[in-house]
Amino acid sequence: MLFSILKFAAISAVTSLAIAIGLIVTQRPGTAKSSDDSGLDFTETLARGLEDVPATTPVQMRDGYALQIRRYGAAGRDVPLVVMVHGSGWHGMQFHALASALASEADVVVPDLRGHGAAPGRRGDVDYIGQYEDDLVDLITDQARAGQKVVMVGHSSGGGLVVRMAGGAHGAMVDRAVLLAPFLKHNAATTRRNSGGWARVLVRRVIGLSMLNAVGVRALNHLTIIQFDMPRAVLDGPLGHTATTAYSYRLNSSFAPRSDFLGDVAALPPFALVVGAQDEAFVAEAYAPLMREVTDAGQYHIVPDVGHLDIVDAPQTLGVIREAIDAVRQ
Repeated sequence: MLFSILKFAAISAVTSLAIAIGLIVTQRPGTAKSSDDSGLDFTETLARGLEDVPATTPVQMRDGYALQIRRYGAAGRDVPLVVMVHGSGWHGMQFHALASALASEADVVVPDLRGHGAAPGRRGDVDYIGQYEDDLVDLITDQARAGQKVVMVGHSSGGGLVVRMAGGAHGAMVDRAVLLAPFLKHNAATTRRNSGGWARVLVRRVIGLSMLNAVGVRALNHLTIIQFDMPRAVLDGPLGHTATTAYSYRLNSSFAPRSDFLGDVAALPPFALVVGAQDEAFVAEAYAPLMREVTDAGQYHIVPDVGHLDIVDAPQTLGVIREAIDAVRQ
């Protein structure tokens, strides 16, 4: 009897492993797609002047990786530290105008997350699921003064990472959050199909790798599972070499809340969420009813006539961040 049970368990395990491997190997990344219409409007992003962008400086992470950051401000002893986390495919330079506007009110730190920017390490990859949380812990530990309040600002996937950070072991390091059109989960009511055409998810690979990770097999987590439709105007432009057009399973998993994303949402400190009414990737009016199911810590702002990328530089966003800074200084 025992032998039969063990035999059945072994056959089931081998069958599941074979199915997972089959799903993974039968779907490969395509040639990186680029077009004039990516689903996201990069017009304003490309038009921004970048002549006065500060150079990056390295901050050493626990594994020796040199995380590249830009610093703005250092205005005084009683100001908070504001950490800005960029979205998918791009890097911290997207926050230049916003960070500059806040430089007299806070110490502003803007990292290029590992796998991104001009010095990415391995572009589109990290070492393990959860490494971005460790990097943010190391960054805050290095940059924050003793007792300094911390406000985290995240856009798109960067907003999802702020939510993940809040729900993790070090969530108490964050005193307040500002979420700009955050990614919550692919199956959340807030997410449009394929993020409005911006993302191509290799679904069979995701399913197969999820099956392997469920039994502790992580050897294939470096494989690509999502590609981005980065506009040709970006790739051919002066910063095209800094764009990231695909993510591994482990990076993509690190750059979003956990599977129980509402559990991470419930752990958020006092926060404000700002989203454009014309957001191409997410459904603006779906955030408040979804997140209010698990938390009453948030305030929600829908900005008329603004899309996904342009919410970063919307005047309303600057005002909301200033309110967050004032709140932690009281």
